[in-house]
Amino acid sequence: MQVILVPGLWLDASSWQPVIGALEEAGHTARPLTMPGTGRPASESDGIGIQDWVDAVVAEIDAASPLGAVVLVGHSGGGNVVWAAADARPDAVARVVLVDTVPPAEGAIISEFPVVDGVIPFPGWDFFGEDAADLDDEVRARTLPMTRSVPMHVPADHLAFSTGRRHQVPLTALMGGLDAEGMRSELAAWPVYRTEFDSIDDVEVIRLGTGHWPQFSRPQAFARTLARVIR
Repeated sequence: MQVILVPGLWLDASSWQPVIGALEEAGHTARPLTMPGTGRPASESDGIGIQDWVDAVVAEIDAASPLGAVVLVGHSGGGNVVWAAADARPDAVARVVLVDTVPPAEGAIISEFPVVDGVIPFPGWDFFGEDAADLDDEVRARTLPMTRSVPMHVPADHLAFSTGRRHQVPLTALMGGLDAEGMRSELAAWPVYRTEFDSIDDVEVIRLGTGHWPQFSRPQAFARTLARVIR
């Protein structure tokens, strides 16, 4: 399988390094991406929005699909990106894997964060509270230099779908603390997200028992699980 790896906010292709070995050992080809404008000043990134990130993944699908089946993996906010890309190219995507995020509904945003000098810098691990609780001091210190600013418009741009066929693409959600029942219970508070989730023809939810960044907190276990669910 050609596996396109899309990082969440503030991370680039290097954040997937802990899982690449396991994917290759399983016979897959890893294609980690750095999204447009990541780490660039406002003068170079202020015109970049969420659709540009989706388009970048679609371009990678087009480049990879002649070489074999394509699986899209999206961590956190990257899940919004890969779900929209799967909707644009449903016939070329064998599976979508979301890492600690849910399939977004039409018009969803990632979130809103403070803008500094025309970009959104990484707010620091403490900003995320319990989501980062399993990142010890060593991991936080080692991974902090890997973080980059993101274009100011990307997190708050509303997501648009193109073909409406994303629900036909099989989806696996690797969730830090939720199993399938827990996810459905959580989504009950957001009906449009619950409707999106229930509309997917083939969906599975796997609880990892980690925080929001399993590639950092439990890289080996996460890599094995990721390699196992890609099919």
